Amino acid sequence: MQYFVTSNPPSSQQSDCVIVAVFEQGELSPSATVVNEQSNGYLTKLFEQGDVTGNAGQVILLRDVEGMKSPRLLLVGCGKKDNTTENQFNTAINAMTTELNESGADDATSYLAEIDVTSRSTDWKNRQIVITAESALYKYTETKSDVKPTSNPLTKITFFSADNSAEQSLATGLAIANGMSLARTLGDLPGNVCTPTYLAEQAIELGQRFDAVTTTILDEPEMAELGMHSLLSVSRGSREDAKLITMNYQGAGDARPVVLVGKGLTFDAGGISLKPSQGMDEMKYDMCGSASVFGTISAIAELKLPINVIGVVPSSENMPDGDANKPGDIVTSMAGKTIEILNTDAEGRLILCDALTYSERFNPEIVIDIATLTGAIIVALGRQATGLLANNQDLANDLLKAGNDSFDRTWQLPLWDDYQQQLDSNFADIANIGGKEAGSVTAACFLSRFTEKFTWAHLDIAGTAWNSGGKNKGATGRPVPLLVQYLLNRIKDK
Repeated sequence: MQYFVTSNPPSSQQSDCVIVAVFEQGELSPSATVVNEQSNGYLTKLFEQGDVTGNAGQVILLRDVEGMKSPRLLLVGCGKKDNTTENQFNTAINAMTTELNESGADDATSYLAEIDVTSRSTDWKNRQIVITAESALYKYTETKSDVKPTSNPLTKITFFSADNSAEQSLATGLAIANGMSLARTLGDLPGNVCTPTYLAEQAIELGQRFDAVTTTILDEPEMAELGMHSLLSVSRGSREDAKLITMNYQGAGDARPVVLVGKGLTFDAGGISLKPSQGMDEMKYDMCGSASVFGTISAIAELKLPINVIGVVPSSENMPDGDANKPGDIVTSMAGKTIEILNTDAEGRLILCDALTYSERFNPEIVIDIATLTGAIIVALGRQATGLLANNQDLANDLLKAGNDSFDRTWQLPLWDDYQQQLDSNFADIANIGGKEAGSVTAACFLSRFTEKFTWAHLDIAGTAWNSGGKNKGATGRPVPLLVQYLLNRIKDK
């Protein structure tokens, strides 16, 4: 999709379709009011006849409306006037895009950014339109043989801006959307395609696409030489070799980097602590943390942001095998800490802890890990918010703000010393699980033992990285918007 900006009013705009907002109780947006006047009150008549309600997500496609140069007019319901919420706005954009893509219109002009969305700027609205539109158009096709292309799909959307100031917000939205699409595709690929080796190849390709990105791949012998025996203990049960992937984006000279560590379990059967069979196919999504790092690196490289960011991705499978970890085994991490493995399905923290220790060599200013770490976070927060824990409150506040700014929200949980005792072991320095209580917190407590040398936050995305079941099943691309917004805010603050 291509995006452009215009300052023309809707009645004089020459495109295949003009899009204006309408509201409940017959209320009209400024551009809809202009259209209504030009058409001798046609929109008012539609409300009076009950054809239009203005409810969020309702779309009405009209043709050859009097006074319009465009052959099509799309009315998009946005809820109550002056009280449209972010969710209603996103619902409206999603419905708009779906309708347009099937309407036969090649290009369209949107006047939706002029409406008031609760506490949101025009920049946010323009960016969100792009992100939501691209998400609505996303379609997984990589492993399908009977894909039928859409006839006459929508290829261009032009945005109304009175002062033509929308270009940067559109570019930012498109870069984020492209990063989300990359993350979604990687997440949706099956485990027999998206292996640790495949992820490494995609990282190399990313480095070839962007001059500012340098990729390094460590194989198992190199990781063993570094003492990453916790990470390697997970891959022992798989025929797929583990990889440690590093993508180094340099946009700010010698400045200390932000390091993003993404969990890259390309399939998680649970190991010897085998998962239930129901829904196990979704364990291909256990690498969505790494996918979000790929998407974020892609977005910031596309935007050429003046910041240094390093993506570190420990990637493996977790499978049952004669050489796999067993409950009761003890392994030694790169940091030298011994770990008693009480549950082999708590493997994400075993690969992340070595990747966190490895991140020390980059002298990071900030480290953020992103992981589909615990089912407990879904119980706690559902699929609306990402779990956030941090060893620094300023960093936590910055991530909470970035989540609110991007509408890719997080919720902070406590990382108190009170919980650390749940990880006590009689036979090692630390156990890899802390019992049934506060599972997301104790998982973060485990990781915190390996982050004492830097400022760190943990994002548990098990509830937000993908949707389960039904026609909406698939990766979401979260938290790419959150991470990019955090980096944008960081640049702005500096």
